[in-house]
Amino acid sequence: MPWGTRRSRKSRRRLAALGPSAAPAPARAAERCQRRSPDYILQKSKMSNLRILSLSQKRISNLRINNACCCEIPAGPRGSGPPGPLRTCYSSQAGLVGNDVKSLHAIINPPVAKIRNIGIMAHIDAGKTTTTERILYYSGYTRSLGDVDDGDTVTDFMAQERERGITIQSAAVTFDWKGHRVNLIDTPGHVDFTLEVERCLRVLDGAVAVFDASAGVEAQSLTVWRQADKHRVPRICFLNKMDKTGASFKYAVGSIREKLNARPLLLQLPIGEAKTFRGVVDVVRKEKLLWNPSSADGRDFERKPLLETSDPELLRETTAARNALIEQVADLDDEFAGLVLGEFSEDFDLLPAEKLQTAIHRVTLAQTAVPVLCGSALRNKGIQPLVDAVTMYLPSPEERNYEFLRWYEGDLCALAFKVLHDKHRGPLVLVRVYSGTLKPQSAVHNISGNCTERISRLLLPFADQHIEIPALTAGNIALTVGLKQTATGDTIVSSKSSALAAARRAEREREGQHRPAGGAERPLLAGVEIPEPVFFCTIEPPSVARQPDLDHALQCLQREDPSLKVRLDPESGQTVLCGMGELHIEIIHDRIRREYGLETFLGPLQVAYRETIVSAARATDTLDKTVGDRRHLVTVELEAQPVGTSSAAPVARFSESVSKDLLRASQEAIENGLHSACLQGPLLGSPVQDVAITVHSLTVHPGTSTTMISACVSRCVQKALKKADKQILEPLMKLEVTVTGDYLSPVLADLAQRRGSIQEIQTRQDNRVVIGFVPLAEVMGYSTVLRTLTSGSASFALELSSYQAMNPQDQSALLSRKSGGL
Repeated sequence: MPWGTRRSRKSRRRLAALGPSAAPAPARAAERCQRRSPDYILQKSKMSNLRILSLSQKRISNLRINNACCCEIPAGPRGSGPPGPLRTCYSSQAGLVGNDVKSLHAIINPPVAKIRNIGIMAHIDAGKTTTTERILYYSGYTRSLGDVDDGDTVTDFMAQERERGITIQSAAVTFDWKGHRVNLIDTPGHVDFTLEVERCLRVLDGAVAVFDASAGVEAQSLTVWRQADKHRVPRICFLNKMDKTGASFKYAVGSIREKLNARPLLLQLPIGEAKTFRGVVDVVRKEKLLWNPSSADGRDFERKPLLETSDPELLRETTAARNALIEQVADLDDEFAGLVLGEFSEDFDLLPAEKLQTAIHRVTLAQTAVPVLCGSALRNKGIQPLVDAVTMYLPSPEERNYEFLRWYEGDLCALAFKVLHDKHRGPLVLVRVYSGTLKPQSAVHNISGNCTERISRLLLPFADQHIEIPALTAGNIALTVGLKQTATGDTIVSSKSSALAAARRAEREREGQHRPAGGAERPLLAGVEIPEPVFFCTIEPPSVARQPDLDHALQCLQREDPSLKVRLDPESGQTVLCGMGELHIEIIHDRIRREYGLETFLGPLQVAYRETIVSAARATDTLDKTVGDRRHLVTVELEAQPVGTSSAAPVARFSESVSKDLLRASQEAIENGLHSACLQGPLLGSPVQDVAITVHSLTVHPGTSTTMISACVSRCVQKALKKADKQILEPLMKLEVTVTGDYLSPVLADLAQRRGSIQEIQTRQDNRVVIGFVPLAEVMGYSTVLRTLTSGSASFALELSSYQAMNPQDQSALLSRKSGGL
């Protein structure tokens, strides 16, 4: 990309932030140094080495720190005056006298108690990326405020993200805030990229849930909240867009209470709403925070105590809110209840704010309630108190209880949760270290892949820029270079012997607790559940000669995105892409063109149906084949039956007549045959689910290979499935349409034509929210139709609910279309 484009100018601004040596001109560098200095200005006089690397065809600054460096950090907001720069020198010599001197180790690996690993999660267009951009600006990481509409944000650095104004893949950024190290991950809000949120929440210690104050809890808000519940992640809520028309603090808090079944702790109250929003009230300290309207960047704000003389009404409202907050926290925390009922029972105003904050921290960590703050990221209001709340209320890594750590006893234990590909350096793997220390040029053992690899470098992530570091200690998140075989969800330890020692400790613990020992020999960390794709289409290279290049591109993209599946059609020999939605496949196609230089051709988008059976059927098959001088003979009799519970994989059962010795030797081969037979059903060639296969008899000639056993079993299962009564299952989507009352009738009429089932119609401010279920095949291209029906005023969200059986008429019509197209 030319050095003069906007994207390149953004990179040059970031390079300039690294110090005078990286600035394009001395005059420009001097002008920038007169402004407020950011956290990561690294002075040339203290730098030992500066290298410029490349990642994904973007310019990346890679700063190798060997000896010592200097950094200037802002003092932070204090009242109405602008914060002055505070010069802090970092020295490699630890233990020097003076508050401004720290060791290099403290820069790279701060104390665990000062680390916060957090994620920003929300429904699409709630303001996650804008909030992240403001946080980076006020922390000193960036010099200018990026904007999603302008396409110059830090975390949305992909070309597709900047063009569409949405987050597609999660991006990690590391920054400092008032003595704390914050590792922040900005996650997508679109349903097609739910896996990105899932795998990031798996390794985070806390999260910030962002809500549109005019909409409250929306469809994807509920999804990501459930994901956080699944991984037991403490979180705080930020009601964004308080300046938006229709914003309602009361409504948004009510939706959190009702839809999320959460207990909101109101730590702030807004001063005005919509056009009148100008600040917030700190309920804990009974102070008002007002942002200077003449300040363009929102850095300047004043904090004033509420007084009876100047703000009598606001003071009474805040006092009532603080008393209610104290009572809420006392109900949830016994230690705080004893303090309140004892020393401060007469007057809650005498209760110190620090005591209340400590109790809120304990309640947040226990996940019995969620602190709620408010503001407007786009208007630069309320962000600094939000980051203060992150460091104050969300837990550090040592406050999270990870049971598996006692098996490793301080030895290295890390989880790989995301893979990125770089053309020059290969795969870059994001890892979270739970215990021990990770160092460059060291060998590590991958328990999941049962392989040993060597890490060549460690990088602190700054979106699409990185700083090389000498070590990574427990509680931190960083990028590794050199792991060629590691994938998402893999567990990394120091050596194979370390894994075996951890397994033995886990085994002894299970024996002491009289638990089954299944899988104790491989103490893996829990990975992520990869959802099944719902769309697929064929993809072809521009020529046969470019097929290897396409295979390589798809292999790299699959490793980055486990929700993308690629398979080969056995009949046509075509490559088939399977994804989570129309946008997902569109993005993959665009990335292949931009990043790998391949002008590929996509076939028509098709729905990923499933098949099942509704009656039992029995079949017998014999395979008799001689290969060389060796005879392979297998005879199997089995029965296929429908099962009541949902099961993607076939359930294997064995009759008592099957020899136990033969079963022990052939069970794996039999199960492989069952699974391969259910990959393609007899009706559409779609995967078969919700079936149980019972093997009644099995005869194997001595010397028969396991491959022949699998082939015979697979062929017999196919016979049984063809005999049974068959049923097609189609994906059913949960649909949520937000529309004004004027257009409600045409929207409902259109959904009725799409075989939609309306569950309820809710009222959200001046809008109506239609909640129902619609078959996925009926909502392809729905966004265009909805815009036409409502003059562009409506929005919708989709989420996979389940697979349901098609009625006979729709199934016959589908089979007729498929057979006609062949």
